[in-house]
Amino acid sequence: MKKISKKLLSLSLLSLILIGFTSCIDDMDVGPNDPNSFLDDDFYSQPDAYKRAIAGVYANLQLTGLRGPGSSNIEGLDPGTSQYGRGLMNLQTFSTDEAIWSYENDPGIREVQRKTWSSTNPIILGMFSRAMASVAFANEFLRQSTDELLNERGIPEAERPEIAQFRAEARFLRALAYYHLLDLYGKAPYYDETIAVGSFRGEEMNRTELFDYVESELVDIMDEMATPRNVDFGRADQGTAMMVLAKMYLNAEVYTGVPRYTEAMDYIEMLLGAGYSLASEYRNNFSGDNSTNDATNEIIFGIPNDFENSRSFGPTTVMTNGAVGSVEGNNEDFGLFNPGWGGAIRLTPQFVELFDGPEFENDDRNTIIGEDRPLVITNISNQSEGFVLVKYTNINSDGTNPEFDTFGNIAFPMFRLADVYLMYAEAHLRGGGGSAGQAVSLINELRLRANGQTIGEGDLNLDFVLDERARELHWESHRRQDLIRFGKFTGSQYIWQFKGGSATGLPTSSIRNLYPIPSISLQSNPNLTQNPGY
Repeated sequence: MKKISKKLLSLSLLSLILIGFTSCIDDMDVGPNDPNSFLDDDFYSQPDAYKRAIAGVYANLQLTGLRGPGSSNIEGLDPGTSQYGRGLMNLQTFSTDEAIWSYENDPGIREVQRKTWSSTNPIILGMFSRAMASVAFANEFLRQSTDELLNERGIPEAERPEIAQFRAEARFLRALAYYHLLDLYGKAPYYDETIAVGSFRGEEMNRTELFDYVESELVDIMDEMATPRNVDFGRADQGTAMMVLAKMYLNAEVYTGVPRYTEAMDYIEMLLGAGYSLASEYRNNFSGDNSTNDATNEIIFGIPNDFENSRSFGPTTVMTNGAVGSVEGNNEDFGLFNPGWGGAIRLTPQFVELFDGPEFENDDRNTIIGEDRPLVITNISNQSEGFVLVKYTNINSDGTNPEFDTFGNIAFPMFRLADVYLMYAEAHLRGGGGSAGQAVSLINELRLRANGQTIGEGDLNLDFVLDERARELHWESHRRQDLIRFGKFTGSQYIWQFKGGSATGLPTSSIRNLYPIPSISLQSNPNLTQNPGY
């Protein structure tokens, strides 16, 4: 199948926005900010129109607007913090023990990392709106690719199998957005392609209804998607759909009150047999060429980045520029020509302690730097306090360094095979089947790759798995979900610095296991209700 290029992603987002989003879309305003627009039939009569259009749906995961990283196609939202992957990073990483953002004057971040947010928080609004934009873009593609319209436009029969696969991918992207809404907010308005733009305010789906909807969509489209690893990097295939189903079933007890660990194991085992393999080195998953090096064997779904054609203030941009230490001035470690963002990101002591012990001294996942720093942060605005680390870098896997300025080519690895290995161990321990021997073998594969020490079956328990997930998957937007599943995100069972607002940390209410529905979304759609406690 022909490749959907990175440049085409950028151009096609513009095209798709101009086609169908010139007016308010119920739960958010998506506007082109451009006086010109394409007519639907004019656009779809062009060569590769449907390839360009599906590229535009994908591009909403990466880009924010028409005119580069400083623009937004969602009116009233900051183009940086409303980028899809960065929304995940803010809500899944900065709300946990994995990272502290130094600049608490940035709107919304103080409340997120101190777990004191309200329904007016702009970061919470940004992620909700960006996910709903994914739903809207996917629906528009599905409206424009019906058999009736393909017949009217005289689309050759030879092109239709590819368009049918694009339709399955659009449905996947819609389901992915609803999966993230399920996880973060627990409810969302329902829209599909049969509902005309601007004519209907979506009915609310509660958490169980959302779960059932995403599950049914992913199961229904599975046979229409490409088999695993048979599409270009950044596109969804059967393996990607399996991964989301496995994640949903692993978290089903949180989402619906009904454990589904056996079903989780079913999809985990499918993924283990789907042809994926670990990258030769851990760091290859986070290097500047991770969309072309052997990390493509491990990354089940990634959001591409392109310095030349599609820049954004997404998670890998933030994790490179933000992680440059203010004391170290180590921008060369990140492949950056500029000096970085003045120590924007640091670590809590509790996260650093996960790498305590001689077995982690030579562990490739332990990239923590703290020789010239105090471990404990007493003042968030003092960037010299707290340890830092190096994870995402613009340096290529062969060691070459293009020395990018701010933006780079690092794809965001939304889902990796390493996560599947750890999910196997957890699903087994929670009664989902499998064997302890296989669980230990998979974990030891990860540890041996990282030059760490192996474990035995006697070391395998749920607390170990949670800690190992943090060591392997930190800064990949899994931590909040993991802590909730283990009962440690809220309450008093686990306290980290600045949890609950205090420098030493405080217990927090269980209402914060869900984010509130943004107040603006409630005002625009009376069918939506607020989550308890907000």
